[in-house]
Amino acid sequence: MTTEPTGKLDGHGAAVGNGPEGVDLDWHQVDWGRAEDDVRRLRQRIFAASQAGDLARVRNLQKLMLRSRANTLISVRRVTEFNDGRRTAGVDSVTVVTAQGKAELASWVQHRCSSWTARPVRRVFIPKAGSKKLRALGIPVIVDRCLQAQALNALEPEWEARFEAKSYGFRPGRSCQDAIAAIFWTVAGSRTKRRWALDADLASAFDHVSHDHIMGLLGTFPARGLVREWLKAGVADKGRIAPTEEGTPQGGLCSVP
Repeated sequence: MTTEPTGKLDGHGAAVGNGPEGVDLDWHQVDWGRAEDDVRRLRQRIFAASQAGDLARVRNLQKLMLRSRANTLISVRRVTEFNDGRRTAGVDSVTVVTAQGKAELASWVQHRCSSWTARPVRRVFIPKAGSKKLRALGIPVIVDRCLQAQALNALEPEWEARFEAKSYGFRPGRSCQDAIAAIFWTVAGSRTKRRWALDADLASAFDHVSHDHIMGLLGTFPARGLVREWLKAGVADKGRIAPTEEGTPQGGLCSVP
């Protein structure tokens, strides 16, 4: 990984480190169980505060999550070890595969990324399942992916507390099987009056979603500045960078609400 200049990331207020700077991190010695527990408990607190309608507490807990060393470690690990595109580079051609590289990346994200400016995503095309058509993806650089994973852990529990109980798409801990089971028990119920199903597909939904609408929904979310940068960062394709005035590219951790 190419190290960014010291002090380059100091301005969004969302990723200020709360761990010791200058101390070498041994990636193999990280207590992942404890880190996951810390992130899970903080997510639960954000969820509970959102459910109770305490927005001030939600925002304070989200700031804590965005500063959390455990969240940084979990986010870097997710991006570099678990995600399908972990070996696919963005426009900077950087991937992180070694333990030392992951440790350096985590330390950099934790202490020096607050003035980071989002980079354009790299356009790639993959075959659509069951079709000869190609699906366009936008691959963010590795730092943006880590920051998106951090933001996701802060934002997701707030909205999980608000979503419809019978909504299943792209939600943590839910699957198509859950939706099928809900449909079955609804249709099989003796009190069901309307036995019909609606199949709707929004044409180019990702391509045309309104940035202003997304930002309006985010409200005072602490990392809203970074979210706007991700939306406006542009798409690099065949040596050209196209501006993104609307829509959001599929491929990043924050592409799906």
